[in-house]
Amino acid sequence: MTAMTDGTLIPVFTHPSPAVRRVPMDRPWHWLRLGWADMAATPPISLGYGLILAAVGFFATAVAILDGWLALLLPLTGGFMLLAPLLSVTFYEASRRRERGLPPDAAACLNAWRGNLSGIGAFGVVLLLMHLFWVRLATLLYALMLGEVHVPPDGLAAVLLTPAALPFLIVGTLLGAALALATFTISVVTLPLLLDRDVGVLTAVATSITAVRASPRAMLLWAALIAGAVALGMVTLFIGLVPLLPLIGHASWHAYRDVVRLPVEVRSVD
Repeated sequence: MTAMTDGTLIPVFTHPSPAVRRVPMDRPWHWLRLGWADMAATPPISLGYGLILAAVGFFATAVAILDGWLALLLPLTGGFMLLAPLLSVTFYEASRRRERGLPPDAAACLNAWRGNLSGIGAFGVVLLLMHLFWVRLATLLYALMLGEVHVPPDGLAAVLLTPAALPFLIVGTLLGAALALATFTISVVTLPLLLDRDVGVLTAVATSITAVRASPRAMLLWAALIAGAVALGMVTLFIGLVPLLPLIGHASWHAYRDVVRLPVEVRSVD
């Protein structure tokens, strides 16, 4: 039985609304190629904003370590996965402007969220609440498995060498991955859609969930590529995030444009 990757559209609602099409598993590589072209065409905006995000992540992690808040390391690092869709609105706008033949404009890209303030703001609150939940969960998990939440910097090695450290890292990683996957499912095309069209949050989230259900293998690969890019960026002391965050952000716009069809665009795509 062959996989349905023929451009078939799956309606999200019975009334006129966005629809999504099935895509083959290797489609994320195409999105990355298009994202790379966007990043190469807008280096000041892409790399400049990527540098800001990477610097904020680096300093937040450094402060947590120096102040002894080891329990916050997992949620801080995982925060990039949970909040990345919201932080990437600038990249979406840069790609949208390039797609429409408009010149790159840093001010327009940085203020793009104002175009659908209620929708983007409401979904931003959802992502923030999910991140805060992860912070509380990780802190509780740390306290239950490793004891004292506040650890001075010189005690970091001792904590990591305790017998409970490995189980804590495994359980914490699995829980974080589950939460990140849930976040990915509800957000993979939500914010690009909210930016591009004046639709409601529920419609955008339903579209995102339908997109994941329609092409599970492609979306799983896309989620893995995003997670791998974030992990690679972090192990390079956040330096790798400078180009990787813009690349993923621009590619996410093309994922949305490739998968989602709006009422005036609903048609089969070769």
